[in-house]
Amino acid sequence: MANNNNTKNLNVPNLRFPEFKGEWEKSLLGQIADITKGSGISKEQLSNQGTPCILYGELYTKYKSEIINEVYSKTTLNPSSLVKSQANDVIIPCSGETAIDISTARCVPYNNILLGGDLNIIQLKSQDGGFFAYQLNGVRKYDIARIAQGVSVVHLYGENLKRIKVCYPTVEEQRKITSLLSLIDERISTQNKIIEKYESLIKGLNEKLLINKKEYTTYQLSDICEIRSGYSGAQLTGTQGLMVSRIETISKHCINLDKVGYVKPFNSSADFKLHIGDILFSNINSVQYIGNTAFVDREYNLYHGMNLLRLIPHKTVEPFYIFLLLNTITYKSYFQSICNKAISQASINQTELGKTVIHIPDLSYQKQICLVYNSLYNKKSLENLYLQVLKQQKSYLLRQMFI
Repeated sequence: MANNNNTKNLNVPNLRFPEFKGEWEKSLLGQIADITKGSGISKEQLSNQGTPCILYGELYTKYKSEIINEVYSKTTLNPSSLVKSQANDVIIPCSGETAIDISTARCVPYNNILLGGDLNIIQLKSQDGGFFAYQLNGVRKYDIARIAQGVSVVHLYGENLKRIKVCYPTVEEQRKITSLLSLIDERISTQNKIIEKYESLIKGLNEKLLINKKEYTTYQLSDICEIRSGYSGAQLTGTQGLMVSRIETISKHCINLDKVGYVKPFNSSADFKLHIGDILFSNINSVQYIGNTAFVDREYNLYHGMNLLRLIPHKTVEPFYIFLLLNTITYKSYFQSICNKAISQASINQTELGKTVIHIPDLSYQKQICLVYNSLYNKKSLENLYLQVLKQQKSYLLRQMFI
């Protein structure tokens, strides 16, 4: 890999495969692509059979890498009146929760995949779709955030996307860059599967060790935990300021620093700083994810943001034990049953969460159980650390191999 940091030629990336020379071209996205929209397919119209399709929300939840290698959903709708993909299309949501998140581009390498409404479809005239999906998610992410419009729901319009400035080399070099980044994505996918196996083992033990013991003492959650709401100040579009949690910060019951927000420093910030032993609780989410938790296992220099509750266990209980208990199927089902259900999301307020009845043993037995779980969680944490290394490698290459 050639290093171009000292080159006087500014229109080349910092890192480049040595066999490629010459400057990259610059243009507006609308000059090298046609941008259209998908057509409406709702979740209720999905089926176990029919024509493969992609809904805009699945870009956030199902398709984690830039190249879509497998399409998960199908519909029995008549495809003749719907929008179909052309291999190499790049799709990006028309709407999202934040301006940063909306820059979630994916390349569809197949023909005739039905593309749902609320999807911008970028049909490149002669360039590599994978290369542009990586570029839009990387060095163009904040450019796209700046053209997104809205507050509670953010919208991204095709006419505005056309004005995004892009840089690109020959198609041959584009494809080689795509191939390298795809290999890293494959390794990330494998690492996620390893972590999921540990989570499955932990989940199986939960119900056996933590639930339905007659000798346990009964409490309400508010008796043994302080429950706080997060800081609700406006989030910045850049990465300067104080790092704050968001709904997406809870990932596989861990803290995901790739999914945080940033706010300006404020006077009472010390009251919102997260510390070891704190538990983040997802109290505003879709019903499926309501009650998701993350245990703060180290000092992240992270502050408690909005749309998550923070549980601070008292010294009379083992914080990790409370975290384990809340993650059992029993309590997950309970939280889903008591939440207030709206059209797009569900919620649990602090008072209702505090009334949650829990049964726990004495402190010494809590510690014994935590020792068993710590061994598994430590192994899972090591796998998570390696996953973060892979993601950091990818992030580095996205910065260095693009202009």
